[in-house]
Amino acid sequence: MGANILISVALGAVVVVLFLGLANMTRDGSANTSQLLMRWRVGLQFVAILVIMGVLWLRS
Repeated sequence: MGANILISVALGAVVVVLFLGLANMTRDGSANTSQLLMRWRVGLQFVAILVIMGVLWLRS
């Protein structure tokens, strides 16, 4: 149960940062902000993959 919540939080963080970056790009926001948000997205995706792999490893 706790693992599912951890995965949901990790994936939710990726989605939030993705939409913040897309919103910034569509309203012609700062290119630096868009780039920073996309870097955060990549990092959060890495963390989310690690969390998912860890949960799968623990469940096996």
